[in-house]
Amino acid sequence: MEILLQQIVNGLVLGSMYALIALGYTMVYGIIQLINFAHGEVLMVGALTAWSIIGLMQSSMPNTPGWIILLLATLIACVVAAALNFVIEKVAYKPLRNSPRLAPLITAIGMSILLQTLAMIIWKPNYKPFPTLLPSAPFEVAGAYVTPTQIMILVVTAIALAVLMWLVYYTKIGRAMRATAENPRVAGLMGVKPDVVISATFVIGAVLAAIAGVMYASNYGTAQHTMGFLPGLKAFTAAVFGGIGNLGGAVLGGLILG
Repeated sequence: MEILLQQIVNGLVLGSMYALIALGYTMVYGIIQLINFAHGEVLMVGALTAWSIIGLMQSSMPNTPGWIILLLATLIACVVAAALNFVIEKVAYKPLRNSPRLAPLITAIGMSILLQTLAMIIWKPNYKPFPTLLPSAPFEVAGAYVTPTQIMILVVTAIALAVLMWLVYYTKIGRAMRATAENPRVAGLMGVKPDVVISATFVIGAVLAAIAGVMYASNYGTAQHTMGFLPGLKAFTAAVFGGIGNLGGAVLGGLILG
């Protein structure tokens, strides 16, 4: 029974990270019917940016509490990932918006390879130990062990998903997203600016991917330039499993896959 509970906890932690990544896929697909295969690499850039910031802060401010370093590194990683995804959308995807479906798909795969190569040049190809910034002593719950890092992953995922649902269903930008997903041309006639909505969608997806990347590296204690490929592929599977374009389905798909 203890083994079953432990595996359920492990599955929930892994599934939470898949759910965050899958939301980025499903949001972009829901609005412009594009599968952004570079999404996993945005996760990787977020994780490696956080790793660089953590190293910098630990050397320059050694007495700063670990949770503050992790929080600041995550915020900076989110900003970098959002800027990167914004540029990717403008440079790689926007010119191909009215092209046949195959063109943006191949471009997304090419962008994935390009980002991996650039990350390998900038951060070098070796595995980087991701520092443990939270207490490592696990808590025992009904025979299963949960670390503070895993608790953080579950809590942050729940908060991020709640904020996203509120954003999509109860705010002006969320209403514009749903209108653009339904019919971009009619939404434009109603005063919605599709370009702004699409860019906002890529930025939000990148923030979720960066958070997932930092949590993934914190959980496994390592980061490197190919780390985003497999989680990205599994999160895409989760998004399809839950009905791509469906936010709740992406979360459910991620948790079930985890």
